[in-house]
Amino acid sequence: MKNEASWDRIVRVVGGVVLIGLGLGGVVASPWGWVAAAVGGVFLATGIVGFCPIYAVLRLRTNGGKAAS
Repeated sequence: MKNEASWDRIVRVVGGVVLIGLGLGGVVASPWGWVAAAVGGVFLATGIVGFCPIYAVLRLRTNGGKAAS
């Protein structure tokens, strides 16, 4: 079940790509570069899939649907 709105997914995908680029491109110094790339990977994955596990735990949704009970 998706719990992210279209705008949320776009922000996550763009932010994820930027963080991965900064981390792997050497803009952010190691080990923070690897952390940035990892966080970017999570943002990218959740944006593509449309589901955020943290939203699910907190019972949040940005797509206007009813929260699961």
